[in-house]
Amino acid sequence: MQLRAEQLEAQLTKHLAPSYLIHGDEPLLVLEAADAIRAAARRQGYDEREVFVVGRGFDWGELLNAGANLSLFGGRKIVELRIPSGKPGAEGGAALARYCAKPDPDNLLVVTMPRPEGPYWKAAWFTALSGAGVVAEVQNVDLARLPDWLRSRLARNGQSADAEALQFLVDRVEGNLLAAHQEIQKLALLAPRGELDIETVRDAVASVARFDPFVASDALLSGDLKRYVRAIDGLRGEGESPVYILAILGGDLQTLAQVQGLVARGRSPGDAIEAARVWKRRQPAIRAAQRRLAPAAVLAAIVHAAGIDRASKGVGAGEPWDEFVRLGLELINESEVSRAYS
Repeated sequence: MQLRAEQLEAQLTKHLAPSYLIHGDEPLLVLEAADAIRAAARRQGYDEREVFVVGRGFDWGELLNAGANLSLFGGRKIVELRIPSGKPGAEGGAALARYCAKPDPDNLLVVTMPRPEGPYWKAAWFTALSGAGVVAEVQNVDLARLPDWLRSRLARNGQSADAEALQFLVDRVEGNLLAAHQEIQKLALLAPRGELDIETVRDAVASVARFDPFVASDALLSGDLKRYVRAIDGLRGEGESPVYILAILGGDLQTLAQVQGLVARGRSPGDAIEAARVWKRRQPAIRAAQRRLAPAAVLAAIVHAAGIDRASKGVGAGEPWDEFVRLGLELINESEVSRAYS
Protein backbone atom coordinates (compact mmCIF):
# COMPACT_ATOMS: atom_id res chain seq x y z
CA MET A 1 0.00 0.00 0.00
CA GLN A 2 1.34 3.41 -0.96
CA LEU A 3 0.24 6.58 0.83
CA ARG A 4 1.22 10.20 1.23
CA ALA A 5 2.69 10.95 4.65
CA GLU A 6 -0.32 13.07 5.64
CA GLN A 7 -2.55 9.99 5.18
CA LEU A 8 -0.46 7.94 7.59
CA GLU A 9 -2.23 9.05 10.78
CA ALA A 10 -5.61 7.85 9.49
CA GLN A 11 -4.11 4.51 8.47
CA LEU A 12 -2.53 3.99 11.89
CA THR A 13 -5.90 4.44 13.60
CA LYS A 14 -7.32 1.52 11.58
CA HIS A 15 -4.61 -1.10 11.95
CA LEU A 16 -0.84 -1.55 12.24
CA ALA A 17 0.79 -2.95 9.11
CA PRO A 18 3.66 -5.49 9.36
CA SER A 19 6.11 -2.98 7.86
CA TYR A 20 6.47 0.69 6.99
CA LEU A 21 8.79 2.50 4.60
CA ILE A 22 8.99 6.27 5.07
CA HIS A 23 10.95 8.08 2.37
CA GLY A 24 11.44 11.74 1.53
CA ASP A 25 13.84 14.67 1.60
CA GLU A 26 12.36 16.59 4.55
CA PRO A 27 14.10 15.12 7.65
CA LEU A 28 11.63 16.67 10.09
CA LEU A 29 8.61 15.13 8.35
CA VAL A 30 10.30 11.73 7.99
CA LEU A 31 11.14 11.83 11.71
CA GLU A 32 7.59 12.80 12.66
CA ALA A 33 6.12 10.02 10.53
CA ALA A 34 8.40 7.46 12.18
CA ASP A 35 7.49 8.86 15.63
CA ALA A 36 3.79 8.38 14.84
CA ILE A 37 4.40 4.75 13.87
CA ARG A 38 6.41 4.08 17.02
CA ALA A 39 3.70 5.65 19.20
CA ALA A 40 1.00 3.52 17.56
CA ALA A 41 3.16 0.43 17.99
CA ARG A 42 3.76 1.11 21.69
CA ARG A 43 0.00 1.37 22.22
CA GLN A 44 -0.29 -2.11 20.76
CA GLY A 45 2.36 -3.70 22.96
CA TYR A 46 5.57 -3.29 20.96
CA ASP A 47 7.72 -2.51 23.98
CA GLU A 48 11.15 -3.39 22.55
CA ARG A 49 13.10 -1.63 19.82
CA GLU A 50 16.17 -2.54 17.80
CA VAL A 51 17.76 0.09 15.56
CA PHE A 52 20.11 -0.50 12.60
CA VAL A 53 21.85 2.25 10.62
CA VAL A 54 23.05 1.21 7.18
CA GLY A 55 26.55 2.40 6.41
CA ARG A 56 29.65 1.17 4.64
CA GLY A 57 30.17 -2.51 5.40
CA PHE A 58 26.74 -2.98 7.00
CA ASP A 59 25.91 -6.65 7.59
CA TRP A 60 22.44 -7.19 6.17
CA GLY A 61 22.35 -10.52 7.96
CA GLU A 62 21.70 -8.53 11.14
CA LEU A 63 18.35 -7.41 9.75
CA LEU A 64 17.35 -10.96 8.87
CA ASN A 65 18.50 -12.21 12.26
CA ALA A 66 16.50 -9.50 14.02
CA GLY A 67 13.42 -10.63 12.15
CA ALA A 68 13.99 -14.26 13.00
CA ASN A 69 15.07 -14.01 16.65
CA LEU A 70 12.49 -14.27 19.37
CA SER A 71 12.22 -11.32 21.72
CA LEU A 72 14.25 -11.68 24.88
CA PHE A 73 11.18 -11.21 27.05
CA GLY A 74 8.64 -12.74 24.71
CA GLY A 75 7.14 -9.37 23.73
CA ARG A 76 6.72 -7.51 20.47
CA LYS A 77 9.59 -5.61 18.90
CA ILE A 78 10.10 -2.68 16.54
CA VAL A 79 12.94 -3.32 14.08
CA GLU A 80 14.02 0.09 12.80
CA LEU A 81 16.25 0.34 9.74
CA ARG A 82 17.71 3.71 8.74
CA ILE A 83 19.28 4.08 5.28
CA PRO A 84 20.83 7.60 5.17
CA SER A 85 22.07 7.18 1.59
CA GLY A 86 18.66 6.12 0.25
CA LYS A 87 20.42 3.24 -1.53
CA PRO A 88 20.04 -0.25 -0.06
CA GLY A 89 22.14 -1.69 -2.89
CA ALA A 90 21.83 -5.16 -4.39
CA GLU A 91 22.56 -7.00 -1.14
CA GLY A 92 20.27 -4.78 0.88
CA GLY A 93 17.50 -5.00 -1.68
CA ALA A 94 17.67 -8.79 -1.59
CA ALA A 95 17.63 -8.78 2.22
CA LEU A 96 14.59 -6.49 2.36
CA ALA A 97 12.72 -8.62 -0.17
CA ARG A 98 13.57 -11.75 1.79
CA TYR A 99 12.47 -10.16 5.06
CA CYS A 100 9.12 -9.10 3.55
CA ALA A 101 8.50 -12.53 2.06
CA LYS A 102 7.94 -13.97 5.54
CA PRO A 103 7.57 -11.22 8.18
CA ASP A 104 7.40 -12.19 11.85
CA PRO A 105 3.98 -11.18 13.26
CA ASP A 106 5.66 -10.12 16.52
CA ASN A 107 8.07 -7.74 14.77
CA LEU A 108 7.31 -4.40 13.15
CA LEU A 109 9.76 -3.23 10.49
CA VAL A 110 10.16 0.56 10.10
CA VAL A 111 12.47 1.71 7.29
CA THR A 112 13.38 5.39 6.87
CA MET A 113 15.42 6.93 4.06
CA PRO A 114 15.67 9.96 1.78
CA ARG A 115 13.76 9.74 -1.48
CA PRO A 116 15.59 7.14 -3.59
CA GLU A 117 16.92 8.21 -6.98
CA GLY A 118 15.85 6.74 -10.29
CA PRO A 119 12.82 4.48 -10.95
CA TYR A 120 12.87 3.09 -7.41
CA TRP A 121 9.20 2.08 -7.57
CA LYS A 122 10.20 -0.68 -10.02
CA ALA A 123 12.85 -2.15 -7.71
CA ALA A 124 12.12 -5.56 -6.20
CA TRP A 125 12.81 -4.33 -2.65
CA PHE A 126 10.40 -1.39 -3.03
CA THR A 127 7.70 -3.66 -4.48
CA ALA A 128 8.22 -6.10 -1.61
CA LEU A 129 7.86 -3.40 1.04
CA SER A 130 4.82 -1.96 -0.68
CA GLY A 131 3.20 -5.39 -0.89
CA ALA A 132 4.01 -6.40 2.67
CA GLY A 133 2.96 -3.18 4.39
CA VAL A 134 2.76 0.58 3.91
CA VAL A 135 5.00 2.89 1.90
CA ALA A 136 4.53 6.56 2.85
CA GLU A 137 6.07 9.31 0.75
CA VAL A 138 7.01 12.56 2.46
CA GLN A 139 6.58 15.39 -0.01
CA ASN A 140 8.74 18.50 0.08
CA VAL A 141 7.16 21.69 1.41
CA ASP A 142 7.98 24.18 -1.32
CA LEU A 143 8.04 27.93 -0.86
CA ALA A 144 4.47 28.39 -2.13
CA ARG A 145 3.08 25.92 0.42
CA LEU A 146 5.23 27.03 3.33
CA PRO A 147 2.77 29.66 4.68
CA ASP A 148 -0.02 27.06 4.84
CA TRP A 149 2.34 24.60 6.53
CA LEU A 150 3.30 27.20 9.13
CA ARG A 151 -0.36 28.12 9.64
CA SER A 152 -1.30 24.51 10.36
CA ARG A 153 1.61 24.11 12.79
CA LEU A 154 0.63 27.25 14.68
CA ALA A 155 -2.94 25.98 14.89
CA ARG A 156 -1.74 22.89 16.79
CA ASN A 157 -0.67 25.27 19.56
CA GLY A 158 -3.89 27.28 19.46
CA GLN A 159 -2.21 30.15 17.64
CA SER A 160 -2.64 31.90 14.31
CA ALA A 161 -0.92 34.68 12.40
CA ASP A 162 -1.87 37.09 9.65
CA ALA A 163 -0.29 37.12 6.19
CA GLU A 164 2.41 39.63 7.17
CA ALA A 165 3.53 37.64 10.19
CA LEU A 166 3.50 34.40 8.19
CA GLN A 167 5.64 35.96 5.48
CA PHE A 168 8.06 37.16 8.13
CA LEU A 169 8.38 33.55 9.33
CA VAL A 170 8.83 32.29 5.78
CA ASP A 171 11.69 34.73 5.16
CA ARG A 172 13.45 33.71 8.37
CA VAL A 173 13.21 29.90 8.05
CA GLU A 174 13.29 29.39 4.28
CA GLY A 175 14.55 25.96 3.34
CA ASN A 176 14.76 24.68 6.92
CA LEU A 177 11.67 22.96 8.35
CA LEU A 178 13.56 21.88 11.45
CA ALA A 179 14.28 25.54 12.20
CA ALA A 180 10.65 26.43 11.45
CA HIS A 181 9.48 23.79 13.89
CA GLN A 182 11.79 25.16 16.57
CA GLU A 183 10.53 28.70 16.05
CA ILE A 184 6.89 27.59 16.26
CA GLN A 185 7.65 25.79 19.50
CA LYS A 186 9.32 28.96 20.75
CA LEU A 187 6.21 30.98 19.89
CA ALA A 188 4.09 28.47 21.81
CA LEU A 189 6.20 29.14 24.91
CA LEU A 190 6.68 32.90 24.60
CA ALA A 191 3.46 34.14 23.01
CA PRO A 192 -0.18 33.82 24.11
CA ARG A 193 -2.76 31.65 22.40
CA GLY A 194 -4.83 33.30 19.68
CA GLU A 195 -3.77 35.51 16.80
CA LEU A 196 -0.19 36.78 16.82
CA ASP A 197 0.69 40.15 15.35
CA ILE A 198 3.87 40.94 13.47
CA GLU A 199 5.50 42.66 16.44
CA THR A 200 5.04 39.61 18.66
CA VAL A 201 6.41 37.28 16.00
CA ARG A 202 9.36 39.56 15.21
CA ASP A 203 10.33 39.82 18.87
CA ALA A 204 10.20 36.06 19.43
CA VAL A 205 11.72 34.70 16.22
CA ALA A 206 15.45 34.67 15.56
CA SER A 207 16.91 34.84 12.09
CA VAL A 208 17.46 31.14 11.51
CA ALA A 209 17.46 30.97 7.72
CA ARG A 210 19.98 28.45 6.48
CA PHE A 211 20.57 28.99 2.80
CA ASP A 212 22.21 26.48 0.53
CA PRO A 213 23.21 26.80 -3.12
CA PHE A 214 20.12 24.86 -4.21
CA VAL A 215 17.91 27.63 -2.76
CA ALA A 216 19.83 30.18 -4.83
CA SER A 217 19.64 28.02 -7.93
CA ASP A 218 15.89 27.42 -7.54
CA ALA A 219 15.32 31.17 -7.22
CA LEU A 220 17.49 31.91 -10.26
CA LEU A 221 15.73 29.32 -12.42
CA SER A 222 12.27 30.43 -11.28
CA GLY A 223 13.01 34.13 -11.89
CA ASP A 224 12.61 35.23 -8.27
CA LEU A 225 15.26 37.94 -8.09
CA LYS A 226 14.50 39.03 -4.52
CA ARG A 227 14.81 35.50 -3.21
CA TYR A 228 17.95 34.86 -5.27
CA VAL A 229 19.73 37.95 -3.92
CA ARG A 230 18.65 37.10 -0.37
CA ALA A 231 20.03 33.58 -0.78
CA ILE A 232 23.35 34.84 -2.18
CA ASP A 233 23.66 37.33 0.69
CA GLY A 234 22.86 34.54 3.17
CA LEU A 235 25.49 32.24 1.67
CA ARG A 236 28.06 35.03 1.77
CA GLY A 237 27.25 35.77 5.43
CA GLU A 238 27.59 32.09 6.31
CA GLY A 239 31.06 31.97 4.74
CA GLU A 240 30.15 29.57 1.94
CA SER A 241 32.72 29.05 -0.80
CA PRO A 242 31.87 30.72 -4.15
CA VAL A 243 33.40 27.69 -5.89
CA TYR A 244 30.90 25.38 -4.23
CA ILE A 245 28.00 27.67 -5.13
CA LEU A 246 29.19 27.73 -8.74
CA ALA A 247 29.27 23.94 -8.81
CA ILE A 248 25.50 23.95 -8.12
CA LEU A 249 24.50 27.03 -10.16
CA GLY A 250 26.75 26.17 -13.08
CA GLY A 251 25.69 22.53 -13.03
CA ASP A 252 22.01 23.46 -13.16
CA LEU A 253 22.60 25.97 -15.97
CA GLN A 254 24.52 23.40 -18.02
CA THR A 255 21.82 20.80 -17.42
CA LEU A 256 19.20 23.33 -18.49
CA ALA A 257 21.16 24.06 -21.68
CA GLN A 258 21.36 20.32 -22.39
CA VAL A 259 17.60 19.93 -21.92
CA GLN A 260 16.87 22.91 -24.15
CA GLY A 261 19.18 21.50 -26.84
CA LEU A 262 17.34 18.18 -26.79
CA VAL A 263 13.97 19.94 -27.00
CA ALA A 264 15.21 21.99 -29.96
CA ARG A 265 16.07 18.69 -31.70
CA GLY A 266 12.51 17.44 -31.29
CA ARG A 267 12.47 15.67 -27.92
CA SER A 268 9.59 16.34 -25.56
CA PRO A 269 10.52 18.23 -22.35
CA GLY A 270 9.81 15.13 -20.26
CA ASP A 271 12.01 12.91 -22.45
CA ALA A 272 14.74 15.58 -22.51
CA ILE A 273 14.79 15.81 -18.71
CA GLU A 274 14.95 12.02 -18.45
CA ALA A 275 17.77 11.84 -21.00
CA ALA A 276 19.71 14.52 -19.12
CA ARG A 277 19.41 12.40 -15.94
CA VAL A 278 18.03 15.28 -13.88
CA TRP A 279 17.49 14.42 -10.20
CA LYS A 280 13.82 14.08 -9.40
CA ARG A 281 14.01 16.88 -6.86
CA ARG A 282 15.55 19.23 -9.45
CA GLN A 283 13.12 18.40 -12.26
CA PRO A 284 10.40 21.00 -11.44
CA ALA A 285 12.91 23.87 -11.46
CA ILE A 286 14.58 22.71 -14.69
CA ARG A 287 11.22 22.08 -16.35
CA ALA A 288 9.93 25.58 -15.50
CA ALA A 289 13.18 27.28 -16.57
CA GLN A 290 13.20 25.36 -19.87
CA ARG A 291 9.90 27.00 -20.77
CA ARG A 292 10.73 30.46 -19.38
CA LEU A 293 14.32 31.16 -20.39
CA ALA A 294 15.67 31.71 -23.88
CA PRO A 295 18.52 29.30 -24.81
CA ALA A 296 20.77 32.24 -25.74
CA ALA A 297 20.28 33.78 -22.28
CA VAL A 298 21.15 30.46 -20.63
CA LEU A 299 24.35 30.14 -22.66
CA ALA A 300 25.30 33.72 -21.74
CA ALA A 301 24.74 32.88 -18.07
CA ILE A 302 27.02 29.83 -18.39
CA VAL A 303 29.77 32.04 -19.84
CA HIS A 304 29.23 34.52 -16.99
CA ALA A 305 29.44 31.69 -14.43
CA ALA A 306 32.77 30.61 -15.92
CA GLY A 307 34.03 34.17 -15.42
CA ILE A 308 32.92 34.11 -11.77
CA ASP A 309 34.79 30.83 -11.35
CA ARG A 310 38.00 32.44 -12.63
CA ALA A 311 37.48 35.47 -10.37
CA SER A 312 36.91 33.29 -7.31
CA LYS A 313 40.22 31.53 -8.01
CA GLY A 314 42.09 34.81 -8.41
CA VAL A 315 42.79 34.45 -12.13
CA GLY A 316 39.97 36.65 -13.46
CA ALA A 317 38.56 40.12 -12.99
CA GLY A 318 35.65 41.05 -10.75
CA GLU A 319 34.45 40.38 -7.22
CA PRO A 320 32.68 36.97 -7.14
CA TRP A 321 29.80 37.97 -4.85
CA ASP A 322 29.00 41.06 -6.89
CA GLU A 323 29.14 38.98 -10.04
CA PHE A 324 26.67 36.46 -8.61
CA VAL A 325 24.17 39.31 -8.25
CA ARG A 326 24.93 40.58 -11.76
CA LEU A 327 24.36 37.07 -13.12
CA GLY A 328 20.93 36.98 -11.52
CA LEU A 329 20.02 40.47 -12.72
CA GLU A 330 21.03 39.71 -16.30
CA LEU A 331 19.35 36.31 -16.56
CA ILE A 332 16.13 37.22 -14.78
CA ASN A 333 15.76 40.60 -16.47
CA GLU A 334 16.45 39.00 -19.84
CA SER A 335 13.63 36.53 -19.26
CA GLU A 336 11.24 39.36 -18.32
CA VAL A 337 12.11 41.27 -21.49
CA SER A 338 11.67 38.16 -23.61
CA ARG A 339 8.24 37.45 -22.16
CA ALA A 340 7.16 41.07 -22.66
CA TYR A 341 7.87 40.84 -26.40
CA SER A 342 6.71 37.27 -26.94
